Amino acid sequence: MFFHSFHSFHSLFPLTPINSLKNNLMKKIFFLCIALMCLTMVGRAQMVQSPDGKVQVILELLEQGKPHYRVLYQGQEVLQPSPLGVVTNIGDYTQGLALSKDFTQKSVSDTYSLRNIKQSRVDYEANECVATYLQNGKPVMDIIFRVSNRDVAFRYRIYPKRDTRVCVVESEASSFVMPDGTTTFLCPQSKPMGGFARTSPSYETPYTLDEPVGKNGWGEGYTFPCLFKVQPTPTLPKGGRPNYPHNSKTKKNSLPSGGAGWVPSLWVLVSETGTDGGYVGCRLLNEQGGTYRIGFPQAGELNGIGSVTPAMSLPGETPWRTITLGSLANIVETTVPFDLVQPKYKASQEYIYGKGSWSWIIGMDPSCNYDEQKRYIDFSAEMGYQSVLIDAFWDREIGYERIAELARYGKQKGVGLFLWYNSNGSWNDAPQTPIGKMNNARIRREEMRWMHDNGIRGIKVDFFGGDKQPMMQLYEDILADANDFGLLVIFHGCTLPRGWERMYPNYAASEAVLASENLHFGQGACDAEARNACIHPFVRNTVGAMDFGGSALNKFYNADNQHGTVRRTSDVFALAVAVLFQSPVQHFALAPNNLTDAPAWAIDFMKRVPTTWDEVRFIDGYPGSYVILARRSGDKWIVAGINADSQPLKKTISLPMLKKGTSVRVYSDDTKLNGCVKAQKVSSKQQLSITIPCNGGVVVEQ
Repeated sequence: MFFHSFHSFHSLFPLTPINSLKNNLMKKIFFLCIALMCLTMVGRAQMVQSPDGKVQVILELLEQGKPHYRVLYQGQEVLQPSPLGVVTNIGDYTQGLALSKDFTQKSVSDTYSLRNIKQSRVDYEANECVATYLQNGKPVMDIIFRVSNRDVAFRYRIYPKRDTRVCVVESEASSFVMPDGTTTFLCPQSKPMGGFARTSPSYETPYTLDEPVGKNGWGEGYTFPCLFKVQPTPTLPKGGRPNYPHNSKTKKNSLPSGGAGWVPSLWVLVSETGTDGGYVGCRLLNEQGGTYRIGFPQAGELNGIGSVTPAMSLPGETPWRTITLGSLANIVETTVPFDLVQPKYKASQEYIYGKGSWSWIIGMDPSCNYDEQKRYIDFSAEMGYQSVLIDAFWDREIGYERIAELARYGKQKGVGLFLWYNSNGSWNDAPQTPIGKMNNARIRREEMRWMHDNGIRGIKVDFFGGDKQPMMQLYEDILADANDFGLLVIFHGCTLPRGWERMYPNYAASEAVLASENLHFGQGACDAEARNACIHPFVRNTVGAMDFGGSALNKFYNADNQHGTVRRTSDVFALAVAVLFQSPVQHFALAPNNLTDAPAWAIDFMKRVPTTWDEVRFIDGYPGSYVILARRSGDKWIVAGINADSQPLKKTISLPMLKKGTSVRVYSDDTKLNGCVKAQKVSSKQQLSITIPCNGGVVVEQ
């Protein structure tokens, strides 16, 4: 049994003979103290643990009947007692509660396949408990916990109250209380109705790295996902002194990697999944110190239209709050956003993912003309790409009839079209057209029928206005209508995807990141490109497809490749991020001139690089400093790494997925960021020595 009352704690950790206490004494004392503390505080507490026993979640009631939980990983307290519950307009379910004696427990397993996420086949196993809470002797709320070997998730089920069958959730007490010494890797939420044409918030702000807890961003909290590095107190190995590993990336108070009782450095990624039109998109607010609480949207979002609180019919369930914990490998490799959700409808067809080109990132608005888009279709065809994205103002500068001509021309060459749309109805001042179409169901469906009849492959919808429930409903409506007409959907200037790859079969990707357009707009973004790129594989891209639009091979972000902002990163870096940044549809920042002015080996790789993957493995890295990942497509592995630190990164990396003696192509940079490719063999120890200079990269292609 994996869900236990601490009244029977001895059944979970029975006493052992004295001669075996040597190895288990510290562990038993620790858990016994936890148990006694829980019993002292509440008289009744429950625990659910992961299938492998490494993750424990303890549910308890504190003073005044306030529900709390805490999370442990291999005996280390990762989350301290953290409040739970919701306040609704039919009752306050954050206090005055009792924990019912009746609770359910079960093992949960699921096997599913998705072509559009980081891992094509997932075998999910977890333990689930449903804890029912009473108020005045009647059940008012369930808290459902799922605990897998690397993830904790919970959500609320709210019951009807007498004849009341609907409610408004006014707030959540859901919190995540981090231990002292925790540092943060967070993306501040921007204020509403700011930025370009009053289009914020759009999840496009720079991350803060390794900062202490206790801040609240720019005053509005943080956008999901949120990464924390927890600093628990290490136990002592033989000799009585902590034996921290000698590693330039290991902070002096981080966990060592070896010795009795050691666990790896503990990381915690907090996010949410399963959000649809039935709720609001949430953020994380810092209350004080290490306490972070779920926050609802800001009143000014969506130009002030609509409530910041969600309404639901009863019984109703909230989205899942997710906590991924343990090593950075757990963070990078997690599939929890997709494990907890189910498809909302069937795909109307088998959708075509793949690579594409995109003139706007280099040529901006002037490139949106018939001749240039035809040239990009030819370029995509020569690269073996599947699509071209035609950006804003196409309706004005090209027109519907000539877009239909381009679609027919592209079809002859095996290249489909994605068309840009403004989402706007009344929530910002963005003038880009087509406008006033995606926000109106009747007009939207007429537009989509025209696209279907003319063979358009997908749409990119931009400039959303926040996370209130009406906006979440608009995302869902656009996706559902697009599926009716066989269209893939990419969102920009938008919220974070929350399990949408599995929920909506025609969903392709979202921006929700400070993406490649900023490299065109400012030299500061180019100067910081490597630093930012070393963040996304650990945070934003862990939870969903990220439409970044990068991998430029131009030296300058300008159509003539002689003026504009200057790219500071190497060509090998560009190849590496094509692997590091995961999205099933990738519209790269390549240009037709790269066929002649970029290295042939770079173009050849960009022709071959997949956009759908079967597996990902974390190899090494530290957020904001460097990252090395391996991805598998079919039976072929590609290892990619980049470095943002001022000193060259020298590593001997283990590649257990490659047999000793395997021949590989290694793309690497010299100290001046001049790239080359050479053949090499994996050593007998299945290792490879690499060096990555600042702003450079490495790619190992099987």
